Amino acid sequence: MSTDTRPLPELVSFLETLAEPHILCDRHYRIIAANHAYRSTCATGRSVVGRTCYEVSHHYNLPCDQAGESCPLARSLKSGQRERVLHLHHTPRGEEYVNIELSPIRDASGEVAWFIEKMEPLNVARGISDNRGLVGRAPAFQRMLELVARAAPSDASILLQGESGTGKELVANAIHEASLRAEHPFVAVDCSGLPETLFESEVFGHERGAFTGASARKPGLIEAASGGTLFLDELGDIPLGMQVKLLRLLETGTYRRVGSTELRRADIRLVSATHRPLQEMIARGTFRQDLYYRINTFPITVPALRERPSDIPLLVDSLLGRVAPTRKLRISAAAMRVLMAYAFPGNVRELRNVLERASLMCDGDEIGPEHLAEELHVPPPAATLPAPATTGNWQDIERDSFLHAVRTHRGSRRDLATRLGLSERTLYRKLKQFGIG
Repeated sequence: MSTDTRPLPELVSFLETLAEPHILCDRHYRIIAANHAYRSTCATGRSVVGRTCYEVSHHYNLPCDQAGESCPLARSLKSGQRERVLHLHHTPRGEEYVNIELSPIRDASGEVAWFIEKMEPLNVARGISDNRGLVGRAPAFQRMLELVARAAPSDASILLQGESGTGKELVANAIHEASLRAEHPFVAVDCSGLPETLFESEVFGHERGAFTGASARKPGLIEAASGGTLFLDELGDIPLGMQVKLLRLLETGTYRRVGSTELRRADIRLVSATHRPLQEMIARGTFRQDLYYRINTFPITVPALRERPSDIPLLVDSLLGRVAPTRKLRISAAAMRVLMAYAFPGNVRELRNVLERASLMCDGDEIGPEHLAEELHVPPPAATLPAPATTGNWQDIERDSFLHAVRTHRGSRRDLATRLGLSERTLYRKLKQFGIG
């Protein structure tokens, strides 16, 4: 490899012409140049040139791949190819999810010498408490979000699967907002409980006189979603007869209103969701296999709340802002302990309902255990009980529980991260935060 590690001035100049934030790094993670878009949106005032990308973006003192993070630079060094990842980055607006696309640049000898890193914020989700959009930091949430980021820009049909109450419609809306169709409508259809005749009329529309009571022509929801996204919630409840017509729509891109012979063309992107086991329904003959293959181009599983318990404090802060927007409600340390110990079989929807009830029961500014429903006061299994926490806010509880888990753990750091529901990166950050080597 050449001993001259200076990039061509033309390469640095080229970065300045790009509208998206870009940086140029060497093989040792050092930032050689940053364009104006990066400096104006991602930098915090201090120059980033000469600093490492992991220190600037993550406030780390070691590379991401050594802190449990998926590092695109390390992956590109190994593969010699372009790499894409989703990361949480520190920005002037706080921690934000960022799509990273890193491309290797070779020197005159053909060796990889530099990397151009393009950053595109994923504005539909936050790693901090927020009153809108998706909120979370847990590994299961980030795995889901990375799939959303990859699939959203395409027109592929997406099937969201997960338990009731996990927020599948929020995820569907996030897919729409991150897509090329974001400026067009997002139309949601709740398929549960719709009889076959009503489903056909609502989705495909009908002509005047098509059936008793059809006194006027009515465009369907497919037309309402033209240019945008049609979201079919609880797809598993669609009657078999309508499954045939939906399949025809997906295969040909055309449909007919009820009572019409005119063939109409649909311009929609389909996102579906269900909590039902579709493959079991196929075996029983209640769901068409060919339709399943058409809607399941890109499956995404929305995790249950019990798979992301470390996100509960973030969700509590966010949901309180949604259920009581005119109040400055906070939650006590004791109440947070109750919520952290509860299994939430109804997932995020149940958590929201719990907080809405608590906000109505609370006359002051702080929600305590006495404001929570009686069924929540169930002690966790003895094996998962944390050490008693000191009085204070929920950050104190989190710290005490974390330190107790670290001191009593006898396995690897990776096993500890899994046990705590954290990424390895977050585990190392917390270890550093609390002064543990």
